[in-house]
Amino acid sequence: MRYITGGFALGAALALGGLVAAGTSATAAPSPAPAAQTQSLYAPSALVLTIGQGDSATAAGVQRAVTLTCMPKADGTHPNTRGACAQLRLAGGDFEKVTKIKEGTACTREWNPSVVTAEGVWEGRRVSFERTFANPCELKAGKGTVFEF
Repeated sequence: MRYITGGFALGAALALGGLVAAGTSATAAPSPAPAAQTQSLYAPSALVLTIGQGDSATAAGVQRAVTLTCMPKADGTHPNTRGACAQLRLAGGDFEKVTKIKEGTACTREWNPSVVTAEGVWEGRRVSFERTFANPCELKAGKGTVFEF
């Protein structure tokens, strides 16, 4: 009988504790309204950038990946967010211009492909970009600041 009484006492204590907690939360001061969400005057720019080994994004193994947010401020896991955002703004968000191989670059003609991709949003427009470089020399010559990670 002693164990039953102890069980009832424990159950009653838990029930009373629950009622007291419920009563406390019911009489507590209302929480402040959430802060108004600020809206930017600029369209969002947020990207996931990858570098992989292979001749296409679907066949490549991703070696490195970073995030890059340029609006409302430069942010993300990219090591040079400000430089990458500046290069993209200068190119008008055109990844073909960003990944153009510099004039006068001399590379061997080996086939050891690397692929870079950009997925996300640039100034409110959906972006899905892929560029395959024939070898690491071309990748180095054409990746610019955006794919320098």
